Amino acid sequence: MSTTILPGSLRVCKEHYQLYVPESAQVGSAVGKIKATDADIGANADMKYSIINGDGSGIFSISTDKETREGIISLKKPLNYEKKKSYTLSIEGANTHLDFRFSHLGPFKDVTMLKIVVGDVDEAPLFTLPSYIMEVYENAKIGTTVGTVTALDPDSTNNLVRYSIDHNTEDRYFTINANTGTIKTAKVFDREETPWYNITVAASEIDSPGLLSHVPVEIKILDVNDNPPELARDYDVIVCENAKPSQVIQTISATDRDDITEGRSFHFALDDNFSLNPNFTLKDNEDNTASILTRRRRFSRTIQDVYYLPIVISDGGVPSLSSSATLVIRVCACERDGRVRTCHAEAFLSSAGLSTGALIAILLCVVILLAIVVLFITLKRSKKEPLVISEEDVRENVVTYDDEGGGEEDTEAFDITALRNPSAAEELKFRRDVRPEMKPATKHPTSCHLDNIDVHEFIKQRLAEADLDPSVPPYDSLQTYAYEGQRSEAGSISSLDSATTHSDQDYNYLGDWGPEFKKLAELYGEKESERTT
Repeated sequence: MSTTILPGSLRVCKEHYQLYVPESAQVGSAVGKIKATDADIGANADMKYSIINGDGSGIFSISTDKETREGIISLKKPLNYEKKKSYTLSIEGANTHLDFRFSHLGPFKDVTMLKIVVGDVDEAPLFTLPSYIMEVYENAKIGTTVGTVTALDPDSTNNLVRYSIDHNTEDRYFTINANTGTIKTAKVFDREETPWYNITVAASEIDSPGLLSHVPVEIKILDVNDNPPELARDYDVIVCENAKPSQVIQTISATDRDDITEGRSFHFALDDNFSLNPNFTLKDNEDNTASILTRRRRFSRTIQDVYYLPIVISDGGVPSLSSSATLVIRVCACERDGRVRTCHAEAFLSSAGLSTGALIAILLCVVILLAIVVLFITLKRSKKEPLVISEEDVRENVVTYDDEGGGEEDTEAFDITALRNPSAAEELKFRRDVRPEMKPATKHPTSCHLDNIDVHEFIKQRLAEADLDPSVPPYDSLQTYAYEGQRSEAGSISSLDSATTHSDQDYNYLGDWGPEFKKLAELYGEKESERTT
């Protein structure tokens, strides 16, 4: 049985075999192969490889590939050229299938020596610690030293190392000296806002800036007693009217934004700036709590329903800080077992047996009812009363004017051409909305014929002319006629009768009709006087 070397994996020497492995090889990776030849075939050629000796037995391992019958050499631990530059291995290859009939022809195994040479590789700097933890006090000035990191070049050249901080955010809280690795503060810190900061420091060789190594650095912000203590919450203190002296009515506690170390405690006391309180007192329980006690018997809401108790809370820090607070104590009516029944403003509701929610519901219902009533009244007033006119007085369209007019002097409110005889109107019904094709000629009687004219016929003639005149607006509406009818037993009540008394009535407002109408009035008055005689 002889041993052969795979091409490219080992190089053959006269006395031993040598393998080159760089120090940058990854743990678990295969770094070389070895194979022993056997003249047998089939199962008789199967073999197994093992490391039986050598200083590299703890660094390397070997396994057998059943298909190719090769020995695979793998790296068990990382290599370091600066610590050890070579290793020696004794490797044995043996048949796994033995036929006892031919055992006297053995041995069926062989041993060879393998030297592994570690190659030097330019490596990134190595930090002296896998991680760093540093501390700095809050409120420290900018530029305060936090700590120092150290990295070395693992290569034999021992190049110089430069340091930097990987800034993942825009805020830069720390700076580092590129040559020494000293970290300093870049702002003033508040432990109550951020108690810890995590940064990453990078190291690289000056000659090979592309080779970087990183290390995490945790920086703890130490506490400084810069916050005074405060009440743990807003207390609603109640004292019953039937309270007894030295009765505990409330237990209070405090809190502090600073880091409360074990052994530190709060101290409670009444404010010395106020006179001795005759109603209440305070007892420090020395366990970071205090009790409020009464100093007299019975309280009355009618006399005073609210009391104020100023207290002072201090911490045990260095330097010690303190703060003032005022407790509001309400006087309430309580049951015998101490349960609160009523307190000042709530007394009416409780005596009536109504809760706040019930009262709100009742008020809401009242508001809704008032809104409905107001809306109903508003709608009722907004309705207009219909115009009721007797059917006997309606001839065409009824138009109602809320205008009293200006009397006879008002020519716009009273138009003499609107006088119509109802009987004559039945005979002369013309469409007011149709303009006649021809404008009839207007005939005005001369003064010479006025003596022989009948007033009734004259008015009918004028009304007929007005009906046919297209320049006159239509009167499709209810009109009031000044026609008194024929042969009135009561006589005339018309203002025309004033002509017999030689009235000074001015008829100029009738325009061109003024003189004619005046003459007609005089003539009509004379005929009326003859008729009565």
